[in-house]
Amino acid sequence: MSISRRESQKSDLALPGNQPRLSLAARARLTAATLAGRMAAIASRVAGRGSGASIRGKVMLGLDPEALRKLLAGKRIAMVSGTNGKTTTTHFLAAAVRASLGHDAGRMVHNADGANLHHGIASALSERPDAEIAILETDERVVADMIRIGRPEVLVLLNFSRDQLDRHHEIKGLGRSWRDALTAAGADGPVVVANADEPLVVWAAQAARQVVWVDTATSWTQDATLCPSCGSTLVRGRPKALGEQVGDWPVPAQLAWHCTGCDLAQPKGDYVVESGKIVDQNAQVWDPKLSVPGAFNVSNAACALAAAVLMGVDSGTAFVGMRRVTAPAGRFATAKFGETTARLLLAKNPAGWAEALPLAETQTVVLAIDSAAADGRDVSWLWDVEYERLAGRTVIATGPRAQDLAVRLVYAEVECRCIPDLAAALAGHPEPVDVIATYTPFQRLRKMGGV
Repeated sequence: MSISRRESQKSDLALPGNQPRLSLAARARLTAATLAGRMAAIASRVAGRGSGASIRGKVMLGLDPEALRKLLAGKRIAMVSGTNGKTTTTHFLAAAVRASLGHDAGRMVHNADGANLHHGIASALSERPDAEIAILETDERVVADMIRIGRPEVLVLLNFSRDQLDRHHEIKGLGRSWRDALTAAGADGPVVVANADEPLVVWAAQAARQVVWVDTATSWTQDATLCPSCGSTLVRGRPKALGEQVGDWPVPAQLAWHCTGCDLAQPKGDYVVESGKIVDQNAQVWDPKLSVPGAFNVSNAACALAAAVLMGVDSGTAFVGMRRVTAPAGRFATAKFGETTARLLLAKNPAGWAEALPLAETQTVVLAIDSAAADGRDVSWLWDVEYERLAGRTVIATGPRAQDLAVRLVYAEVECRCIPDLAAALAGHPEPVDVIATYTPFQRLRKMGGV
């Protein structure tokens, strides 16, 4: 059910009472594990192996398996998860809370680097263990664990899409884990901010004690064909029995969905994205005026706004913070590669590419592809991306799987050059270029460009 206006707003960002206290022995073990993790992170940076965030958490949890639970205890926690957009949405939410806290921003901790598995979250929390508020990006696979051990106050569920096909081929299994965790949490579970346009998210979120629905005007529908509840076909076009209006804003008939075999259907949005604007639960229309591009980021901002309000942040203050987000974890950043100026766009799966390709504005576009563990070994998803959009441009395929991409581009009748080496692919461009990359080459490009 939707949360009422009164229930959805807190007076401030005050921390609840009854803070748990760790025993002296438990605190000592956590301190030792944190110190060892910090030393491992320093060693990683000195060796040029990365920021050290991941290894710090791994060492910590190796020495103290309860470290994550201890670091989460007593905090007001808001989590963000989903296949696409969770890093940017978490940055939006953290910026909104930070703007509300003002000079007290040190009360908040945020895994800003995007390390979102158990060890990455533990690593971020250890950097500010006394923080009272935690804004956490959470990988889809660890949401259930985090609900159980962290007891978040707010949980934002964005979307489900095929991603890393060798590991996440069955996204319904992930959705079921969310639903089961929310069912088990019962009245102690989080208030869920859920994307009403995503059938699997809706099905999972139905188990929550309270839900704030966000009509995000999602355009990607290829991962929502069968009903997660009964297996029947999903169709677009809202049944008249559910109403055609959300406040004074019409629900686009082509986006609304319902099941042909059961009563699962798109819920009415408490927040609605329409024509680049956000209509909040009080029917107030906001122009987000974000500093990052793309209609999908307006949808991300709508979800972040709903979560911020639940955390006690005034809507106007929330937008002040969100407008300060310019390059979350390197996304949309502009970097120099020798004499070449390049804007970096991340696209991890077909849904992400569908949003990223329209943002490519330059005549020369560089596409970087890999199939390392973080990307997913299976690159068959390339055939689900509409690369035909790039016809008539100068396209360069790069990265370890550049040849696979080049074959796909040939079938799309897009002329391209295949230059597997990233540095060579980015060399010698007198005009700015847009670069769209999967996760591993994106991180390499950030490092090469000093982002």
